[in-house]
Amino acid sequence: MSGTTFHMTRRQSLLAIGATAALTACGERSGRDLLSADSHPDGYPTVEAVREMGRLLNERSGGRLRIKMYAGGQLGSERDTLEITTFGGLDLNRVNLAPLNSIEPLTTVPALPFLFSSTAHMRAALDGPVGDRILDSLAPHDLIGLCFYDSGERSFYNTRKPILTPDDMLGMKIRVPNSDLYVAMIKALGADATPMSLGEVYQALVQGVIDGAENNWPSFESGRHFEAAPYYSLTRHIIAPEVLVMSASRWRKLSDADKTLVKQAARDSVPYMRQLWDARVEQSRATILASGVEVNEVSDLSAFQEQMRPVWDRFVKTDAQKELVAAIEKMRPAS
Repeated sequence: MSGTTFHMTRRQSLLAIGATAALTACGERSGRDLLSADSHPDGYPTVEAVREMGRLLNERSGGRLRIKMYAGGQLGSERDTLEITTFGGLDLNRVNLAPLNSIEPLTTVPALPFLFSSTAHMRAALDGPVGDRILDSLAPHDLIGLCFYDSGERSFYNTRKPILTPDDMLGMKIRVPNSDLYVAMIKALGADATPMSLGEVYQALVQGVIDGAENNWPSFESGRHFEAAPYYSLTRHIIAPEVLVMSASRWRKLSDADKTLVKQAARDSVPYMRQLWDARVEQSRATILASGVEVNEVSDLSAFQEQMRPVWDRFVKTDAQKELVAAIEKMRPAS
């Protein structure tokens, strides 16, 4: 895998090889289907967006190009399926940016805390040349970046009290994804970062293993975390997207005309995903507010932003990263 570094256990490697063999056999039998994975369940906006992409491809190619979806983590974790995708066992994969951060520095930029001022700012920035540059940076790693999907505005929730300033977080144990960037962010705010999978968070909150976590409205609601953590403080500290990638080995087998069809169908699925996502956010927000959770705006984010300076200095090192950050900040709407 050119330029790509992953670390898998022997068991994970065997699972990946087995999954790849099964998927390859399936692909050979159909001769048409593009095989796609997503850790989110059926009905989730990203899953339905890729299905919409498949509908468009099927229609525009006269039935030659179709997508078969494996949702709900059927093929393993995102890190595992990303490994499978890089060596061609999977054709398409919707992944979070976190597992890409270790292989391509430019993917770290959209995940920087407080880089985007709003979802609208994020969408405007990544729908243009900035987003294209990040997607194109994946090519040397045997991945073709097709498009970005929303992953929401992440805020803090906990079992103790409302968070109004960084001081309110001192000593709290906060769950984060397995990402060096997220760990550094939590430490900079004076809390203790506890990396764990999303599926473990509810029980960890109930048992007091952690005091809180951070995520978007739908994840806070769908994981039932709001039942254990009655305080949700709207910091909106990270508004990072997710990304749809394609295996470069499968991409190279497509004709130029089919490459154009695939790219356009992916881009055309984005508005559909956003429509579903926005509706999902409103539904989750209503459920949480009706449950009695204390939700508070954080009116002064300057103290939080100030404590992110060392984090930015650590993770924004290359000239290319700095150029992207500057371009995104230039697009920030006037306050």
